[in-house]
Order: sequence, then structure tokens, then C-alpha cells
Amino acid sequence: MAGSHENEDVSTPARRSPLGRLLRNRTARTATVAGLIGALLGAGGVAWQTDTLPLVGPRPCWDSLDDSAMTALFADRRTEVEEQELRPDPLGDRLMYGNCRITSYRTDHGEERAARQVTVHVRRLDSLLGTDSRKWPAEFLAANMAPLGDGLPGMASGLRAWIALPQSCTGGGDSGPAVIDAGRGQAGLDLDSAYDPAERAALARMVVAVANGVMRDFDCDGSYPAPGELADPVDWADADPQAFCGIEGFVLPAHRKLLTTTRTVAGDGGPARVCEASYDRGRPSVRFTTVVEPLTVNIFSTDLLHGGPRIKGTKGYGTINATRAVYQAECQSGRAVFMVEQLKNMDPATSFTRDLLPVYVAAEAQRIGCGPEKVTMPKG
Repeated sequence: MAGSHENEDVSTPARRSPLGRLLRNRTARTATVAGLIGALLGAGGVAWQTDTLPLVGPRPCWDSLDDSAMTALFADRRTEVEEQELRPDPLGDRLMYGNCRITSYRTDHGEERAARQVTVHVRRLDSLLGTDSRKWPAEFLAANMAPLGDGLPGMASGLRAWIALPQSCTGGGDSGPAVIDAGRGQAGLDLDSAYDPAERAALARMVVAVANGVMRDFDCDGSYPAPGELADPVDWADADPQAFCGIEGFVLPAHRKLLTTTRTVAGDGGPARVCEASYDRGRPSVRFTTVVEPLTVNIFSTDLLHGGPRIKGTKGYGTINATRAVYQAECQSGRAVFMVEQLKNMDPATSFTRDLLPVYVAAEAQRIGCGPEKVTMPKG
């Protein structure tokens, strides 16, 4: 049920710290929390807990999340917050790194147990070594997500959400984007809660609120508006082989028409469009990704230069290997990255990446106003 918090994320018994035991008493909590937080900040971190009383002292996640945001995520359950003090970016002094973990608790047969846990990161994604070009997109550029809308450079599902911070605020030049991302539960699981509109809305509001709080710390001009109503979640559907993934002109080669079902990221106009395809309505076999957000395309720099044999094109270049083909084109609106990933090895004699990248790039570039674009694959 939407917003019911029935699908919880953590089931381990609560382990109460000395601070937690002290603060469990509401009277003691109100009287002591401010002094304790100050002492912990000096040590580089802070931990505290809340219950149905209003928050005391700094709000969770760098003074960003108010009571309504906490209630949307954790209902009225008691929560504990572990927050790392923001620390400088090793690439410069305009961005800080930090982690924040919030855990809610429920009482089960008289024993308090952890129920839900959300982890928030402030970080710059790696474009130099490519360490964030695989795991981060698999979690945060997924087909069960939707754009935040209103021109916000981010996406959300009921399990993951992210937003990029403006480069004018965080600096970084050609390095990877600075992002706020939040997640709960295990990545990659196709749970009903990933499609839950209330869960998605709560995570979306969370990352935007934290982003605005971080930008206030940087004394940056302006702030992000609250996300609007996100597009309806999209589940598996029968594929149109003449307009695969809903892209006019994307026609599969004859021997690839066994890809019969697709699911595509909800809504258009966001920082990325993702389509997953399968032989059935189960685990995806192939993922097609187009990234148009200028701050986010940088994380694929290593793949574009060192990912394998070179791909040439009308206005761009890329590389190909057995599991990923990635191509970047220069468009009027800026750079765009097109990517085909083989997630399951169904046919060792042929390659999804080689078979499908040229036709995908041609059709998708035309759809986003970047075409015509012709890709020439390397021999062998």
C-alpha cells in the first residue's frame, strides 16, 4: 500500500549506544542533546535520535530534513541518526563529502528492532578513473526511476533518488558531477515499493531538501524548487519491434526480435532515459541508456576513451566490449552519451552491444534532436 511503510528495509535487533540510552528519556533528551551534538561535532560526527516530539537542535542530514520530510520517510517511528561532518573535496575547496544514515525502529513482541534505514551521500562521482561508471548508474540510472521534473537534474524511485549540484556552486570543471544520492533497501531488487508513488515522492523530496541545505552551507545563490508530481511508474510491457523502447525508427535486427518485453523510465525530459529489454518479464537482458545531463555524462569518460576497440561516428566517438558499448555525440544542446549494456549472455555467437548500438544511436539521436548520427563499428 502506498506510503504504508509495510515493506521495511532492516530487520536486525537494535543495538543501543550509550548516547542512545541516555537520549531515550524524553526529558533528558531535550535537556542534553544540544551539548552532546556540539561535543560530537568536534570529533567529526554526530548521532542523535528523535521520536514524536519536534526535532531538537540541528535537523538530520546537515540541518536539512524537517518533521514533514522525516514523517514521509519513517512515519511516526523513533529514529536514530548517524551523521558524518562534511569534509573538504580533495579536488578542490568548493565541495564537501559526507554520509548520513537514518534508521527507524519498531516494537515487535516487546522488543525494539530496526525497521527502515536510509543512507544519504554527498559526493563527487569519479570521472578520472571510471570507478563510478558501472555501479552508480546501475543503482541510480535505472528503468524503474522517473525524472524529478521542473528542470531538476535528478531522478527517483521508491528505493533510490539523486540530484546533481550545480557546477557554479561546487566547481569541479571537467571532473565528475557533485551529487546528493539517497537509497534504502538492496539495489537491483524489483520490489513493489520501487514503484510506490508515495515512497518515490518521499525520497525525491529528501534529496532536494538535502541539496538545498548543502548549497546553503556553500553560500550558493538560489535553491532548487520542490519536486512536482512524478510520472507514473512503468512496469514491463510488450515491445513494439518497429519502435523498440518507444523510439520511432528503432527497429531490431531480425535475430534480436526475441527481445519481446521492455520497461522504460517514466516521463521525458529528465537527465537520462533508460530502457530495459528482456525475453520475458523477468531479469533484464539488455539495457539502453541515453544521458543528456551535462554534469552526469562525465562519469563515462574512461569508458569512452579506454573501454575497448574504438567506435567512430558522424559527430562523436566511443568504444565497445563484450558487455558495454558507449558512444558520445556533440549535440546543439551539449554532449549526449548513448550506451548499450549486455546484462545476460544469451547467445555467445553474437553480441548485443555490436548488433544494437548503431541502430539505437541512429534512432535515439534523431529523437532528442541530435541526429542524423551514423556509427561505424570496429572490425573483428
